[in-house]
Amino acid sequence: MSVAALTHQRLTWVNIEKPTPDDVAYLRKHYPFHPLDLEDILSPIERPKIDDYDDYSFIVMQFPIYDRQMLFTRPNEVDFFIGPGYLISIQDGQLKPLNDLFSACRSDGVVCAKYMSHGPGRLLYHILDGMVDYMFAMLRKLDAKIVSIEEIMFAENMRQIVQDISLTRRDIITLRRVVRPQIAIVSNLERKERPFIQQDMEVYFSDIVDGFSRAWDILEEYREIIEGLSETSDSVSSYRTNDVIRILTVISVVMLPLTPVSYTHLRAHETVLD
Repeated sequence: MSVAALTHQRLTWVNIEKPTPDDVAYLRKHYPFHPLDLEDILSPIERPKIDDYDDYSFIVMQFPIYDRQMLFTRPNEVDFFIGPGYLISIQDGQLKPLNDLFSACRSDGVVCAKYMSHGPGRLLYHILDGMVDYMFAMLRKLDAKIVSIEEIMFAENMRQIVQDISLTRRDIITLRRVVRPQIAIVSNLERKERPFIQQDMEVYFSDIVDGFSRAWDILEEYREIIEGLSETSDSVSSYRTNDVIRILTVISVVMLPLTPVSYTHLRAHETVLD
């Protein structure tokens, strides 16, 4: 089993990495979760959603991570069970902000008290806030990529420029696909009252909604910029291709009259020899 549990005062935080059937059996034994929710945590990718029950909520969210081996951004799922006195996070172990926060709470009593003294709703907010900050760090790196493409747009290596534009566009598409559904999920947390989440949480979840909305606006701007850069690269490539064709045409026009002259001279030389 990969279950790690941390308790402070009346709140328990359970973090599960790479869930297995044994982990599901543990949750089934200790918590009143619906069997379909327990099935969902073993599914590779579930769509973002929030299912409410009388005594808990099951939340599926996605956050972007950068795959350093494959060199592209991809969605990473994290599931939450939140109920009276507990928060359970389930993920594949690659969400660094979540792992860092759990490790800090486990190793430092002061940090643990800071994040776990105000109930499961506030703890969920801190986790989401860290994930949003991590997402904005990715957006800043994406902005740096776009700036670098702009700086080399008229360089000689158009093949590299086209490749950079394609990879950046793919990251933007993935981020847009990840960010947009999360706005609805957190908006639901902001609007709907739940007996196991403190009543003063609206302003906190509103802050997370703001973060996702700002990320969406930034991605819209990036999408427009990268489309403009793509059109510019197409124009530059087309101009250079036409330029090469013009040069080749001039060369062929110059060389073409020499061909019959050379052939006539060769025939005359052969006649003399005969």
